[in-house]
Amino acid sequence: MSSVTITEKTISRQASMDACLFAIKKAEELNISINVSVVDNKGLEMAFLRMENSFIHSIDIAKDKAYTSASFGFTTDTWTTIFKSMPHLEQGFSNRDRLIPFGGGMPIFENGIKVGAIGVSGGTEEEDIICAKYAINEIGLRYE
Repeated sequence: MSSVTITEKTISRQASMDACLFAIKKAEELNISINVSVVDNKGLEMAFLRMENSFIHSIDIAKDKAYTSASFGFTTDTWTTIFKSMPHLEQGFSNRDRLIPFGGGMPIFENGIKVGAIGVSGGTEEEDIICAKYAINEIGLRYE
């Protein structure tokens, strides 16, 4: 007889808040203002922080970057490569609500298991990625 339930791993609320704080620490070092969202393994928001003077529009972008990365299990900038190699997909996918096809969203893994994702928005694409990577490293988890 097969099991009727499963046990899943997901990021804790403490690690989610810590990741937000670490992303902001790196943003301060870069002299930028960001919004940062951390979601669980399903893409449901666990933590969010907005720096003073961050772009208001970037609030939803950060949340959608985290959601996109959690739902697919890879970095949001991977979509750029996918669209280049399969251009017929871009129109359909880019019209999807909440799908962000540029950098700043990264999955969070523990021992090869996706436990959540982070989304950072407010800097350049490169700066957002730097902040996200830093946060994941500082909480002791991996992004690949």
